[in-house]
Amino acid sequence: MKTTRNDIRNIAIIAHVDHGKTTLVDQLLRQSGVFRQNQEVAERVMDSNDIEKERGITILAKNTAVTYKNTKINIIDTPGHADFGGEVERVLKMVNGVILVVDAYEGAMPQTKFVLRKALELSLPVVVCINKIDRPEARPNEVIDEILELFIDLDASEEQLDCPFIFASAKQGFAKLNLEDEEMDMSPLFETILEHIPAPSGDPDAGTQVLISTIDYNEYVGRIGVGKVDNGILKLNQDVVIVNAHDESKCKKVKIGKLYEFDGLNKVEVSEANIGSIVAISGITDIGIGDTLCSPENPMPIPFQKISEPTIAMNFIVNDSPLAGKEGKYVTSRHLRDRLFRELHTDVSLRVEETDTTESFKVSGRGELHLSVLIENMRREGFEFAVSKAEVLYKFDERGKKLEPMELAYVDVPDEFSGAVIQKLSNRKGELQGMTPTSGNYVRLVFSIPSRGLIGYRGEFMTDTKGNGILNTIFDGYEAYKGDMQYRKQGSLIAYEAGEAITYGLFNAQERGQLFIGPGEAVYGGMVIGQNGKPEDIEVNVCKKKQLTNTRASGSDEALRLTPPRILSLEQALEFIDTDELLEITPKNLRIRKKILDPLLRKRSQKHS
Repeated sequence: MKTTRNDIRNIAIIAHVDHGKTTLVDQLLRQSGVFRQNQEVAERVMDSNDIEKERGITILAKNTAVTYKNTKINIIDTPGHADFGGEVERVLKMVNGVILVVDAYEGAMPQTKFVLRKALELSLPVVVCINKIDRPEARPNEVIDEILELFIDLDASEEQLDCPFIFASAKQGFAKLNLEDEEMDMSPLFETILEHIPAPSGDPDAGTQVLISTIDYNEYVGRIGVGKVDNGILKLNQDVVIVNAHDESKCKKVKIGKLYEFDGLNKVEVSEANIGSIVAISGITDIGIGDTLCSPENPMPIPFQKISEPTIAMNFIVNDSPLAGKEGKYVTSRHLRDRLFRELHTDVSLRVEETDTTESFKVSGRGELHLSVLIENMRREGFEFAVSKAEVLYKFDERGKKLEPMELAYVDVPDEFSGAVIQKLSNRKGELQGMTPTSGNYVRLVFSIPSRGLIGYRGEFMTDTKGNGILNTIFDGYEAYKGDMQYRKQGSLIAYEAGEAITYGLFNAQERGQLFIGPGEAVYGGMVIGQNGKPEDIEVNVCKKKQLTNTRASGSDEALRLTPPRILSLEQALEFIDTDELLEITPKNLRIRKKILDPLLRKRSQKHS
């Protein structure tokens, strides 16, 4: 018989990127007494890995729990970037309601729509939290109207439309039910959660059922499955069977080795967990996302939606440049293969495929950011490898017609830059769907554009809008192929020989375009050392020394003025490389190179292509 467990609430915090989810979780942790009064706590404590801290974004969904008025509130902080949408889809299966956080100035954004649609499809009740109301340009009342319009667009039911609105400043640490109320603390939000988010229910006397929604990985204990107890009781050392709704052949008997519940930022070992509890289980080697742990007497898998397919792919290749193996700790194809397949343990949106050569692996993901985070992680771990330009994954319909992934791009730019943006995106096969003025002298442009049209565009966009533009995209299905497009207007400056870059050689080369390297850097033939001002590639000799004569002293080199080189970040380098180039990645350097280093062979291959 089904019973409800009133001492627990399970919620996910969902939002568009940068609307304040993680900061809000910080405040809920602080104000529920998780931290001691005098405890030093880092900002955005939930963003625990280095890249999350540096970029100020959430990449992995995280679990935490607070206690308010004797009720345990399990909170899942989710990512806001479209590239990590796979994380959001999964964790919503663990919760009974969501808090939708919306910026009081920006309002409803593309990812707000994506995460809200996922919550409404699962019939989850929503509490809307209008955050950042302390911003000087905040417009909370207009944002409420935008949110309600969004609910209607997404065919929300009457009950879902009748959701509570909370006004908050996560940064200042207060929430209120009405804008006129006194600012106090987060208790109005806590009260609303207890009142409007239903308590979990299930049958404690039925067979055990736990759906695994996320996987954590730890060097010491291996894979850790995280999920919610839907029915029955889960106990330490209990015998269970792993089954999967999408894989009928999976049926394996295992024992529960270690069982944890969440408390604040820690996992606490428990001997048993009841319905509604969110638990972490370790000691099962091949536990995967979407698996259900059941009692052996009646193994019934819980249905689980398939994760969205990847839309973009690149090749990860063993580094074979003349400088290979000098800077990395892990350089062989075995190292690369093991590391990529290990990533599949925790990232379900990723695909890794073997190719016809053992030196190269095809890695597919949800977007450039998704793959660049993996590359950056591997680089920091000491891996050395090369990657090709990102390419989109095409599909074919029944008639053999080529289809390509499309994106809806929402662009907020100052009016003066809108012309440049419209021109650039139109050249990349984008179609302008709408143009509306927003507050200030900003305008919002909506484009339907092929995913490949956005590859390599973000850097250009920042330059064109002088850093004042905001570009958000969301996947919009597959459509007929829109035709060929040219990615890059300028060619590359290519080093002619191996050696060390010298001021004299660089001085002569910089007249041809913009350099990516400075004096003293190691180069090799076929390495790209800059961007040509013209469309074709040119070879330059940057290792060339000035010839010494009786009348010219070598010291006069010091008078040569070099323009500072443009140092490319990982994202910029991935955007810059062309289809005949690779990006060589080592823990210390990023180098762009031609796939074919030999100039004669390169020319021959261009003739044949």
